[in-house]
Amino acid sequence: MEKLFEKAMWQTRFLVILSVIFGLLGAIVLFVVASLDIWNVTKYTFDTIITNAHPENFHEDIVSGIIGAVDLYLIAVVMLIFSFGIYELFISPIDHVESAKEDSKILSITSLDQLKDKIAKVIIMVLVVNFFQRVLHTNYTSALEMLYFALAVTALAVGLYFLGKIGKK
Repeated sequence: MEKLFEKAMWQTRFLVILSVIFGLLGAIVLFVVASLDIWNVTKYTFDTIITNAHPENFHEDIVSGIIGAVDLYLIAVVMLIFSFGIYELFISPIDHVESAKEDSKILSITSLDQLKDKIAKVIIMVLVVNFFQRVLHTNYTSALEMLYFALAVTALAVGLYFLGKIGKK
């Protein structure tokens, strides 16, 4: 009875295949949507140039659109890392990863902590990109607001510096 229960319990690990499949599907959707966003920004830019119009927030709209797409690409990468990591941890090592060169093993996951660390780093980059996208549309009316902005950028820079130091250990 115990062996039968343990075998059944061990087989339930294959339930994570749902998160792998839908994680990959989510990544594909995000890559497509981000690419369409870049395409739309490109069309908007060329349409504006051809008509010789110069809307009020032309540059901010272009940069914001591209940064928004980068944000989506980064989230898609999180989904890819998650899917690959869950698959390798619960189902099976990926054969192509084992035969890859050492520097090509970015999606190789050997522990839950390693998966967590990789996802956390990309999520931090998503937050940084999102911060800068929001900053583009912020109006500063006083010196104190500019000081807060400078302090926020400094805090981000210091945080990224230490994140890089931790990643090298």
